[in-house]
Amino acid sequence: MVLIQEQAAVVVWGGGTGGVAAALQAARSGAPTLLLTPGPWLGGMVSAAGVCAPDGNELSCWQTGLWGAFLRELQRQEPEGLDQNWVSCFGYRPATAEAILRRWVGAEPLLRWWPEVQLLAAKRLGNRVVALDIEREGEALRLQLDLLVDGSDLGDLFPLVGAPYRLGWEPSETWGEPSAPRLQALVGQSFFQQQLVQSPTWVVMGQLGEGPCPPGLALAPPFNAATEAFGLERTLTYGRLPGGLVMLNWPLQGNDWHQGLAAAFQPDSSDYGELLAAMRGHSEAFLEELINATEGWLQPGQAFPMAGDRMASTRLKGPGSLALMPYWREGRRLVGLEVVIEQQLLPLGPGEAIAPLPLDGDGAISSIAVGNYPNDHHYPGPDWPLAAKSCRWGGRWSGTPFCIPYGALVSAGIDNLLAADKCFSSSHMANGATRLQPLILNIGQAAGLAAALCWQGKIPPAALPVRQLQEALLSDPLAPAGPVPLWDTAWHHPRWVERQRRVLDEPSLLGRDGHFEGASAPRPQSGCSEPLESLWQGWITPDGSGGYCFSNGAGRWPLITLEPALHQWLAGLDQPKEVELIGSLNPWGPWLRVSRLAR
Repeated sequence: MVLIQEQAAVVVWGGGTGGVAAALQAARSGAPTLLLTPGPWLGGMVSAAGVCAPDGNELSCWQTGLWGAFLRELQRQEPEGLDQNWVSCFGYRPATAEAILRRWVGAEPLLRWWPEVQLLAAKRLGNRVVALDIEREGEALRLQLDLLVDGSDLGDLFPLVGAPYRLGWEPSETWGEPSAPRLQALVGQSFFQQQLVQSPTWVVMGQLGEGPCPPGLALAPPFNAATEAFGLERTLTYGRLPGGLVMLNWPLQGNDWHQGLAAAFQPDSSDYGELLAAMRGHSEAFLEELINATEGWLQPGQAFPMAGDRMASTRLKGPGSLALMPYWREGRRLVGLEVVIEQQLLPLGPGEAIAPLPLDGDGAISSIAVGNYPNDHHYPGPDWPLAAKSCRWGGRWSGTPFCIPYGALVSAGIDNLLAADKCFSSSHMANGATRLQPLILNIGQAAGLAAALCWQGKIPPAALPVRQLQEALLSDPLAPAGPVPLWDTAWHHPRWVERQRRVLDEPSLLGRDGHFEGASAPRPQSGCSEPLESLWQGWITPDGSGGYCFSNGAGRWPLITLEPALHQWLAGLDQPKEVELIGSLNPWGPWLRVSRLAR
């Protein structure tokens, strides 16, 4: 077989959330980049997998980097706004997200995107990958490269290039993680062999009808308990999106899939095809049961193009309701220069607001991205007991922030390989908090920027000075990203970049409460204008436990905020107060999300 020769400085495999971010940032940073995706859409879980109600990094202090830029572009592109459901503060249509990413990718002259590519082989020279063999449009090609980035959900490149990786559970004896099982349990209990990784979901979209939800009929097995916890209407509006679409990604006796997951890591086997067919069928059956239970008030939603190879498996009328790919919560995890473990995600102590900062051997902060999602694991049966990492903030519960060190993106076995998606170096237990869309966008951004800096400096990723990468993230002209978890400094604060730099230079300036030492409280009238916001006049009543209620002549709703300035002002209330606020009502939350005082 004759291979056609191609070349790129940076090759990114995988159309996942982190993969697209890495390719985009590498090209924006000056490196000729080639993005290879196995499917026709960009974005992975934020689009093609249909997980369009993102979790984590919801507070404005964490809305930085490509995640923040993506979120603000979604606000501009969704005319109904993003306040659509009760699982997230943001809901959008899959096609809206994919169109944004496609437009961003198409605007970069140094970035080429090849969709629907198949990996064939890799060529190594010592500890470097020097070429990938792929198939594209029926032709075999050899891609010569300088830097290689895995931006897939499952860590597809690791076995192909011979990179060390982890898969499955680690016992508590390995790293002393408080929520990990003991080795004796891992060896002796069949659950851990059957449940190799967290359960995935094949998202399916429904379309809500006009008017109120009917009372509802009972669901048939195996979904008969799916609506017990919240009722039929709340189950449906959990993942409501603009236009009345509903994202069906329901873990409670819904369409999570728990069987035969080892086949996900054997893509050439017949078991793999059978696994995908079973997952699709399970989600389709869940949608059908909900359609029956609502007496047709819910219908299949039209959200995705219809792939020809899925036609035979789709029983539902109205193609386009099934996502283009599964939502994989976990896959292979790189063996990196560092590994993120559960203790690095947990607050420093009771009442503390941040996790320990990752430091290098010289005591410098090595963080390149901030996440804050509470640890969340999906398995069959009762919830897995996990160490708590949430606090009351802005009238709601929010995860406490943690940092991802640069070394977790760098392969310990392949000199020119970086990880850009949830396949970066973490433990199984930590993966439950590090796998979410916002953090993965910013991890991908850091990986792509690192690849570009390494190409320009002719150095391997392990030799890249972390401070150089951090400075490049902070000074990015289009999507500046913050590596430091500053609770009190929103992305739009006029001194945000200055405070980020100062903490990197003097870590002691970050207090144990996550605030910048010596800073005065920001004005509660400060904030950023958002589409569809309006003036709300009425009364705020604190409940004494970190919650707030807003009432006026039109109604009464829980009140929340994502803004540090308003959070600090609210925390000082000890009795009802008449106010004028700027915000947006989410009737499906239900809550009033406010950004600032009007005066």
